[in-house]
Amino acid sequence: MIRRLLAWVLAVAATAGAGVSAQPLAQPLAQPLLDWTEEEVTLIARHGPWPLPPVRDPSNRVSASPAAVRLGEHLFYDTRLSGPGQTSCATCHRPDRNWSDGLARAQGTVELDRRTPSLWNVGYGPWFGWDGAGDSLWAQSIRPILDPREMGAGTGRVAALLREDATLACGYEKAFGDRPGRDDERLLVDAAKALAAFQATLVTPRTPFDVFRDALVNGDRVAAARYPLAAQRGLRLFVGAASCNACHFGPRFTNGEFGDVGIPFFVRPGEVDSGRLGGLARLAGSPFNLLGSHSDDTTGEAGRRTRHVQRLHSNFGEFRVPGLRQTARGGPYMHNGSLASLDDVVRHYSEVSPDRLHSDGVPLVRPLGLSAEEQGDLVAFLRSLDAEVPPRPPVPPLCP
Repeated sequence: MIRRLLAWVLAVAATAGAGVSAQPLAQPLAQPLLDWTEEEVTLIARHGPWPLPPVRDPSNRVSASPAAVRLGEHLFYDTRLSGPGQTSCATCHRPDRNWSDGLARAQGTVELDRRTPSLWNVGYGPWFGWDGAGDSLWAQSIRPILDPREMGAGTGRVAALLREDATLACGYEKAFGDRPGRDDERLLVDAAKALAAFQATLVTPRTPFDVFRDALVNGDRVAAARYPLAAQRGLRLFVGAASCNACHFGPRFTNGEFGDVGIPFFVRPGEVDSGRLGGLARLAGSPFNLLGSHSDDTTGEAGRRTRHVQRLHSNFGEFRVPGLRQTARGGPYMHNGSLASLDDVVRHYSEVSPDRLHSDGVPLVRPLGLSAEEQGDLVAFLRSLDAEVPPRPPVPPLCP
């Protein structure tokens, strides 16, 4: 045996010395690769590719406009957009905190009842806010500006800022084609449309899952095997026995809709958060919804979903299904920040009480009864949907 090994080494050395590259030995897989079925590969493939192409909002005439993005970014960090002059959009949606704030409950002029949602991939959503009271990103951007519990600014304050600040007025003209006019409400809406244009650029980077997904779809077993085995097992649960992909599906890992997942809706004794039920009422009464005069969509198609959505009793206690990309960096979790960690979230779904869920219709979730190892695997998969994000460059000048 030793003689044969020595002969092989000498032969390799001889070929290398003669200027002929020795053929490498077949490399084993870096670690085990699960035996994925064709059905599983099909389900996994539906979670990509990533990133998605940019989406233009037909209700926002400056959607995807570079000038509007620049104006929106300046407004996003401007504390003068709030009534007290101390709070900006970035106060709660911090880039170093996953475009959230890391708090269980958002803090405006008072503590609110819900957690600040992350803005990652927000431009792809069909509904906005935990209760879907916004049917466009620009309409959703107006709500916290006017809400006295959050930024507490009036329409006139926003309009005056655009007119009187020379830099912002210049940025407005570049984005919208003319100087700020005298219509205060239109200027408020335009500010929100610029904010929406900026927020739509906040797209998460590719992740270890995306590399695995592409390798699996392309039949590259060596590249696929670099994906940790625990994450593979968690992914198998996610698309299989746990059926997490029933709601968290597609490249964004969300259906963009709403559901009751067993989180208590009492915010304090005698007071409840009705979730989607109340959100639909606010949507119908908003002058900024897509059925109103501020939408730039001349076809009426953008407002079709708003026109036909129904407000049902079963919407009580339902909240938006969040996307899962970068989710491990975005705790605490759930609409009210009641779960501190991903481990808590997975444990909740493993042990959720059926008695807490709506009795009418098909329950959205069921107790999964996962073992400790299965819960750990699911968390490992969720962590593979995260990636390091480079520091953001300085905000570019509006009018150099």
